[in-house]
Amino acid sequence: MPASADAGSSSEFDSVIRSLKNNLQPERLTRVIDSTSDSSLALRIFRWASHQRYNVRTVDTYSCMISKLTAAENRDDMDSLLGEMVRLRVPALEQALDGLVQSLSSKDQFDEALLVIQHATSAKLKLSLSTCNGMLCGLVKQGSGLRLFMLAYMEIVKSGVLPNVETLNWLIQALCESGRVDLALIQFDRMSRKRCSPNSHTFEILIMTLCSHGRADEAVELFYKMMQLRCTPDSSFYTQVIPLFCKSGKVREAIKLHQMMEKDGLQLGVHLYSSLIICLCENQLLDDAMMILNRMIASGLAPMTSAYVDIVDCYCTSAKFHKALSFLEENDVTESEPYNVLLRWLCIDGRLQDSVRYLEKLHNRGLVDCESFNILITHFCNEGNIRRASELIGRMVVSSFEPDESTYSAIISCYCRLGLYIDALGMFRRVSVSNLSLNSESFSQLIEVLCHMERIQEAVEVFKYHSKRGCSLTNNSLDMLIQGCCLSGRIREAVQLRSLAVCTGISCTFFTYDIIIQALHRLKKKKDVLVLFAQMVMEGCLLDGYAYTSLLRSFLTKETIFEATILFNRMVNQAFVPDQETFELLVNDMALFSFLNTVAESLLKVVNASGTVSPRIYNIIIYGLIKEGFKNEACKFLDQMLENGWVPDSRTHQVLVGNISAEVAGEVGQVYQTVDDDSVSNILLEGLN
Repeated sequence: MPASADAGSSSEFDSVIRSLKNNLQPERLTRVIDSTSDSSLALRIFRWASHQRYNVRTVDTYSCMISKLTAAENRDDMDSLLGEMVRLRVPALEQALDGLVQSLSSKDQFDEALLVIQHATSAKLKLSLSTCNGMLCGLVKQGSGLRLFMLAYMEIVKSGVLPNVETLNWLIQALCESGRVDLALIQFDRMSRKRCSPNSHTFEILIMTLCSHGRADEAVELFYKMMQLRCTPDSSFYTQVIPLFCKSGKVREAIKLHQMMEKDGLQLGVHLYSSLIICLCENQLLDDAMMILNRMIASGLAPMTSAYVDIVDCYCTSAKFHKALSFLEENDVTESEPYNVLLRWLCIDGRLQDSVRYLEKLHNRGLVDCESFNILITHFCNEGNIRRASELIGRMVVSSFEPDESTYSAIISCYCRLGLYIDALGMFRRVSVSNLSLNSESFSQLIEVLCHMERIQEAVEVFKYHSKRGCSLTNNSLDMLIQGCCLSGRIREAVQLRSLAVCTGISCTFFTYDIIIQALHRLKKKKDVLVLFAQMVMEGCLLDGYAYTSLLRSFLTKETIFEATILFNRMVNQAFVPDQETFELLVNDMALFSFLNTVAESLLKVVNASGTVSPRIYNIIIYGLIKEGFKNEACKFLDQMLENGWVPDSRTHQVLVGNISAEVAGEVGQVYQTVDDDSVSNILLEGLN
């Protein structure tokens, strides 16, 4: 602290002390501490007052000082004062500590509240059960984690506070929220030993947790146990559990709860009615769904549009199209969504002419929207009937509905399937003028048909337009586009398209990378291959045996031999083995550049796993390792060679017995051993390790 600050603090301290000396009372000391902004100064004043003849160390002064320290996050001095407070047995100590825990919990200062509880426990003081429950409640709602909760719970138990059902409910909920569901069930079974009976909230917590963890059958068992115990559900239980049972397909239990709710005189909300209707329709219980809908209407609640959608869908699943329409008409449904479900089912059922007739009827009543037309247009396009689809687009425009992305996507998809790429491209121009986008299927189909027709420039144009809008492309379409770019000599553009695809969230397969790598390899752009491989590593591209082998062959050059060693070791460690031709190329190049020692362990694994390694390869490995100064490693390959019944050739034999001539030594020593330690190599090392 600066000297000026110290001087100011000392001056304020002296001023306060002078004023307190004449009238040192607990109430006045409390006001002074409370009004002092600096907690250190307040503590200094409190310490001074504690050493005076007058007894000012009361519950209020201690509590005020501790609150001040808590606000300043001064845990050490707070801990010291609490210990002092307990040691002196300040009057009304138990109530004071209880109040402190309440105050701290209300401010979400649970670490400090736990400190107070620990001091209370050490002094064999009991806090009130309501205060303890309040703290446990705050810990759960704040999401403070199981560790802090269990510390607090154990301190409460140690202090002799007997838990009630609320206490155990918070314990069970804390366990459930931390994923310890089985431990929560054990605590539930032990409730009777603690002279507690589970209530509605207990069962609600456990049933919700079991359902959310895919253990709906156990949740149902627990529900029937609740019934056996004659535990009455409250409104919260109904509200939370009915939708979960519906979602889990527990129809009988959901209906039973609905009946119990009505018996208890509780009103279902729109959300609960909708959940029941969805559940019943999904299980083809149409009559029950209609009964629930009628009760909902009779109760004065207006059904959500989704309820009508579900019932119409249930009718149509059984091909009851006329009844579905009658149902909507009887209920004066004016939203277009349920009618669109009917139109979609008519198309799925192959009744395209009926769907057109229904569309006209609904159009005359003002019950259609753009989606209604798109449903029929899409299905006519799927049938390859572009003429009928175009007629519907005409009616759509006349009806003041503008064609949207779904409309154009359907038409372009149809053109692509019919091989009419000029028409598809023309329609794409209209899409771009309208600043719209295609769906993934049509986008991919257009790219593919343009690539087939070798219209790569147009395909690139389509891709760039849609990638700016975040549209997704299938891996197959992306591969075709990049391959088309590479075959037409547009390698740089292929690399850019791959980067653009990654940026828009399109995951590239190894085949995508391999197309570019092979093109770069043909152009002898080894450095670019290395950069692309580094990007593959950093983007998490998964490699299989074929991918590793293809990359390995690309890296068997003077410039990238070091990266080849990294890749080969990684390949073998992941239990992939190159084919025989690639393996022999690898051994020859590693020997040529004196890198056999860096892959010796991986080579031995391949030799042991493969029965097709020739004596010539053994001789190259043994000879090369000895010349690199790794005789022990060479002996391992020699042992393996001899076990196979082969003997070294004369050159290998000479080097083994140490009789190699100086000429041979000089020849073998003239090999390339430098490694370009650039940033790309570092990326590879970090990524692959």
